[in-house]
Amino acid sequence: MSDTARLKSTVYVGGLENAVNEKLLADAFLPFGDIVDVSIPKPDLPSSKEPHRGFGYIEFEVAEDAKEAIDNMDQSELFGRVLKVAAAKPQKDSNEGLGSRTAVWETEGWIARHGGVSEEDRLAIQQAQQAKAPEDAMANLDTDVVGPHLE
Repeated sequence: MSDTARLKSTVYVGGLENAVNEKLLADAFLPFGDIVDVSIPKPDLPSSKEPHRGFGYIEFEVAEDAKEAIDNMDQSELFGRVLKVAAAKPQKDSNEGLGSRTAVWETEGWIARHGGVSEEDRLAIQQAQQAKAPEDAMANLDTDVVGPHLE
């Protein structure tokens, strides 16, 4: 299955109670179609007492089943918590966006999209430079006499 097709058949489930595990989550979404995979990410910190981060992903065999699950399970309740069910988004590269270790303007293509001067601005700058040549600041000074004038 291609990554695009796989992404279309995967749903994000947020707002999970700590008691929810992968089997319970799979059982809750099983009525909507065959499930290929269920994953509930663990906390980043090993010292965390939480069993998971409060969200998970369910991959269905067919993208239409994922759409049905979103339509029927979004804002539903599981273990006393309201679920947020939506289409899964592609995972960001660790070098992109917030939390990355590189500045956005150093990423490939950022300057091409956001940097530089537009053609319209470039033309306006050229016209302004041609219309008004800079004056010589020393042009009107009397350079023959140096020092104060004593009369």
